Amino acid sequence: MTMTASEMIYGILDNNLSRIAGIEGAVLLSNDGIKLSAYLLERDQAERIAAAASGIAATMKAISREIDGGRVIRQLVEMDDRYLCVVGCGEGSTLIVVTNRKARLGELGGEAVRTAQALGEWLGTPERTSTPTP
Repeated sequence: MTMTASEMIYGILDNNLSRIAGIEGAVLLSNDGIKLSAYLLERDQAERIAAAASGIAATMKAISREIDGGRVIRQLVEMDDRYLCVVGCGEGSTLIVVTNRKARLGELGGEAVRTAQALGEWLGTPERTSTPTP
């Protein structure tokens, strides 16, 4: 039995993000704000987060271009009750990770980047096509 793309993405999210203390959810989104996958979040909430977070990611990329900062690795937003970590996943997608304040910031940032790298590698791998054998 082969896994679907969404099952593969969810597996990567679960394998990496379940290690973060206080994890509350994550959303993988396209650069235009479309939810590609969600982890531990209701569908409607994940779609709203994806739409809003695409603006944050685009703003940070624009600022980085303006100051010749290179690739944006991650952004951390601290709130009264939550942390939000925004990480680029290669070309065309962004990972948003939401935790409660029990998360350790170093662990959150590190795991979010590792997860984004794993997703970026997987998303960037072209589909394999079987070639007929002679």
